[in-house]
Amino acid sequence: MGGAMREGGNISPSAEFNILVDPHAADRVFRSGVRITVMGLDATHQVLSTVERRDRLRAIDNKAGRAAVSILDSYNKFDSAKYGSNGAPLHDPCTIAYLLKPELFHGKNCNLTVETESELTIGHTAVDFWRVTDRPPNVNWIHTVDASGFYDLLFEGLSRFSDS
Repeated sequence: MGGAMREGGNISPSAEFNILVDPHAADRVFRSGVRITVMGLDATHQVLSTVERRDRLRAIDNKAGRAAVSILDSYNKFDSAKYGSNGAPLHDPCTIAYLLKPELFHGKNCNLTVETESELTIGHTAVDFWRVTDRPPNVNWIHTVDASGFYDLLFEGLSRFSDS
């Protein structure tokens, strides 16, 4: 999970936190030649913990559901205000959901380059989504998420836990 294309940055105007904290390491990873699936803010900002979804979690009424909704209620207060959205995006859980049910996510083979020199845009992930350069694709850039399917997967998983 890292980077952004259309969403800009969540720590600087153009950089997402995970890339910004060590853009040089991120650059090396993306230039490594290993195929990488990238879940950036463009995808995770589609998976919002809306009031309706948190209420559905509350209805699970087991320890796991209560813990999840407590975390999301707290997280929601900050991120809803920050992003001006009707719910906080779930970033890292998207990576786990991708591993469990990749069909909920749609990606495109793109070239991703990390800015490592500019003081203004260090950590920016330049995603060549439309292949306007001759750089070869090095990532599967996730750009669309079935948010309802994501939450169905989350609710199903949390519902399996009992309080005993």
